[in-house]
Amino acid sequence: MEISQDLADRVMRLVVSAEYRPSKPKQIAAILNLGPDDYRELRRTIKQLVLEGRLIYASNHLVISTGAIGGPLDRIRGVFRMAAGGQFGFVRPGDSGDGAVSEDLFIPPGQTGGAFEGDLVEVKVRPSRRGGSEGSVCRIIERSRRQFTGTFTPVNGRPAVYLDGTPHDAPVFIGDIQGLPIEKDDKVFVEVVTFPGENGKGGEAVLLERLGSTNNPGIDTLTIMRQFGLPDEFPEAVIAEARQRADEFDEDNPPADRLDLTGHLTLTIDPYDARDFDDAISLVREDQGRWRLWVHIADVGYFIHPGGQLDQEARQRATSVYLPDRVIPMVPEIISNHLASLQPEKVRLAKSVEIEMTDDGTVIHTEVHNSVIRSDMRLHYQLVDQFLESPDKYREKWGDAICDMLGDMHALAMTIRKRRFKRGAISMDMPEVKLQLDRSGKVKGAYRTENTESHQLIEEFMLAANQAVATWLDDAGLNFLHRIHPPPERRKLRQLSHFVRDLRLGIDSVESRFEIQHVLDRVAGTPLEDAVNFAVLKSMNKAVYGPQTDGHYALDMQHYCHFTSPIRRYPDLTVHRLIDRLRDGEKTPDESVGALLKLGHHCSDMERNAAQAERELTELKLLHYLKKHVGDTMTAVISRVFADGFLARCIKLPVDGYVSVDQLPSDQYRFERRGQMLVGFKAHHRYRLGDQLTVKISRVDLIQRELFLEPVKNHSVGKSNPNARSGKSATNHRGKSTHKAKRKKDRRQKGKRKRR
Repeated sequence: MEISQDLADRVMRLVVSAEYRPSKPKQIAAILNLGPDDYRELRRTIKQLVLEGRLIYASNHLVISTGAIGGPLDRIRGVFRMAAGGQFGFVRPGDSGDGAVSEDLFIPPGQTGGAFEGDLVEVKVRPSRRGGSEGSVCRIIERSRRQFTGTFTPVNGRPAVYLDGTPHDAPVFIGDIQGLPIEKDDKVFVEVVTFPGENGKGGEAVLLERLGSTNNPGIDTLTIMRQFGLPDEFPEAVIAEARQRADEFDEDNPPADRLDLTGHLTLTIDPYDARDFDDAISLVREDQGRWRLWVHIADVGYFIHPGGQLDQEARQRATSVYLPDRVIPMVPEIISNHLASLQPEKVRLAKSVEIEMTDDGTVIHTEVHNSVIRSDMRLHYQLVDQFLESPDKYREKWGDAICDMLGDMHALAMTIRKRRFKRGAISMDMPEVKLQLDRSGKVKGAYRTENTESHQLIEEFMLAANQAVATWLDDAGLNFLHRIHPPPERRKLRQLSHFVRDLRLGIDSVESRFEIQHVLDRVAGTPLEDAVNFAVLKSMNKAVYGPQTDGHYALDMQHYCHFTSPIRRYPDLTVHRLIDRLRDGEKTPDESVGALLKLGHHCSDMERNAAQAERELTELKLLHYLKKHVGDTMTAVISRVFADGFLARCIKLPVDGYVSVDQLPSDQYRFERRGQMLVGFKAHHRYRLGDQLTVKISRVDLIQRELFLEPVKNHSVGKSNPNARSGKSATNHRGKSTHKAKRKKDRRQKGKRKRR
């Protein structure tokens, strides 16, 4: 294939540069300032460089280098992303530390080389038996972090620490602690000098801080904050700038160049315990069967000037973190909970998206305004649900205007929602676990949130605003951070199809959005709901931020961005700033694709880090609570089944515990993939996905953060699925046969064949 050597050299210089992030050919064309006529030549050039082994097509057609110039072509560098507690992971090729658009090269168990989350590694690539490629970590180039939280436990008389959140079972040893107020099982913060097994030595660390006793409820939060690198307080310079913005703002004299919408009836609907209100709604029913929807979003950008101390800190944090007992805001509270918050009866600055719709929810016109609004009433979800159930009970208290608008909001939102799902959107909302804490911070209960119609009402209007803004900016041909959800890989969809088929739901294929949603609807409200929702979520790619116009798969939207939460998400703030430049008539700079890729990776990784911290702290607090209830019994539902046991989700407290096959009644069990069950073929015990059973808390491991359960003897297994039938698989979750009787039978049959 004849290619332009000059173009090939330009591509290679770009791809091996330190600033490059894995990109698609269209993005490379934009970075190289190539015109439409040169794009076909670029694609031919990249294809030839792939054939020559100098480039690789990663997942989603991202182009990456095979390694440093002159280096081995079977080795690549990338960032390690840990999964399943470090048993296996993925490497994002070509990345030098900020993450990439999607997970790529699979690193199987035993091949991680001791790498931790975020480490820059060198990987040897080899063909996978599953098809495609996989890798093994042959060298850790740079550790992403050396500071860890852990549990202090003397080992053979030597002070040692078992690290949190790492795959290492061995401890690291610390120096002399005589005279320090530290006791066994205290939580500590250390810097690792040598990791366990590194250079053939035991691990060594330096003690930085004693966090406190595990008996203190607040220690859980501090431990997670240190583990995930979450900030404590804002620097003084940031607080000083926030105070300056507060002094400059005069609520009684808002900027005169804004659209005055204070006369519009406006409502906020948020969680009961919300402190920052970043969105409000106005809705007007017009003639000819049309709606005029106003989605008002707090104008945080008015108070955060680009490049200032506030901006730099918000950019670094990238997201607010919502922990069970505290919020770590992206923006200081003087702005997030006061100046920018759309509080009732207060004049506030907003970005207002005006959307004109037909009666069936079709958008016919969109406009974005810098506005001044005044919220008339603050409502919360539970209150709105109660109103929707009995609207007449609230008319005297709230008045006809508010009640009529709430009724109209509900009608329009449900119309939009029905239209969205009819076109192929998928509902992937996994319920969140909310903890109930006492005054000291100890858990006294927990519950799962419900996605009620009040939640759906606000969700539909926020989605409409995000889509409208993204469409407007895309039509203008501008580069900005989209919210991207890539389509799932065919391999993962095939695995999901096998899983669903094994459940005997009467559905054989789930390779389209409509089929996936059909499965979710089929199991809604049944014991299988959590397990199937988890399997669907596992088959999907993660949603990320980036300049690509690749669309959002689950929402079935080609144009989509995050615009509606600038108080707590930095990508939303960048979109607000772009709107300001457009509205002010400024010459809008063509944002560098490379700079946006880097910012998108950073925001995606910080979002992921925050979500992990929230999950781990919730789980840790629940485990502390359950440790005081060892021996107690509760009802649980089997949520995942393996050859060596199963996970059961407790109903009263939404937490998963592991039940080993050794804890089951005496029998010879085999794992039946078809039907997802463990079947005893002697005493005929059976444990199947979705079965309900009574379990006892047998052990709580706070260091490994695991809950162990065992079935109560003479328990009654829940009603079985009438569609399920036994299959013949005896494969566990690691892909190995564990059924001894089956192996003996195979050997006998092999012997008979030999004798023949």
